[in-house]
Amino acid sequence: MRRAQPWLGTLVDITADGDPQAITQAFAEIALVHRLMSFHDAASDISRLNRAAPGELLELHPHTWRVLQLAARMTELSHGLFNIACAPRLVDWQCLPRPGAAESPPYQPALAVYRCEQSPMACKLAPGWVDVGGIAKGYAVDLAVESLQRAGAASGCVNAGGDLRAFGERDWPVAVRDPQAPQRVGARLVLRNEALATSASYFSARRHGGRQVSALVDGRSGEPLVTPASVSVRAPRCDIADALTKVVLASGDARHPALAGLHAAAFII
Repeated sequence: MRRAQPWLGTLVDITADGDPQAITQAFAEIALVHRLMSFHDAASDISRLNRAAPGELLELHPHTWRVLQLAARMTELSHGLFNIACAPRLVDWQCLPRPGAAESPPYQPALAVYRCEQSPMACKLAPGWVDVGGIAKGYAVDLAVESLQRAGAASGCVNAGGDLRAFGERDWPVAVRDPQAPQRVGARLVLRNEALATSASYFSARRHGGRQVSALVDGRSGEPLVTPASVSVRAPRCDIADALTKVVLASGDARHPALAGLHAAAFII
């Protein structure tokens, strides 16, 4: 059984054996992440965190809390290359909508904007905005896979715009775009019981304010990533693969130390 629905700013494709109702429930998990972690939705947990004043303690959905906790861990492991507090840059470049009439807070790469307390609480530490678009899509894929497995599906694949995870004793062929010509295939590989995520600027890169920008940011400097390369990461979980693509893209290092500790591997095209 195969179905596709638009979620998370992309088309989510789910293929799985077993009961068709299992796919319906898997999409419900993805829809939940979409509602909880949208930068665009004023009612989302992420918007509530962005509006919060420094010192405010917020109760979040456990899924949001886990994504924020993992994002903080990725920032630490990558020494700031991955940084979800880059949202002010993306708003200024018009890659994200401005939240109401609010002025963009200054982006300070090393500034901690929030801290995860005991689940599901988080504390806003400093003025700033976060955007979890670089990790939440992978988390949603993992939730969908886990939902399918709980429903008894023996094998399947969840693909959210190129962030995907396969499970079961079956090989899943995957084609990765050539970043120089995205309509062509740049690499082919096979997945089995693992995830793959790819990041590149070929669809989001554009001119703004007299310079080239994209939806990808180097967390150390706040500068846009407009490299002509693409990065793909294989990992046990899609949220980890999703986040690590930004680390490798910003560093240019397919053997970045963060990969080994998370049982991941990367390649650059």
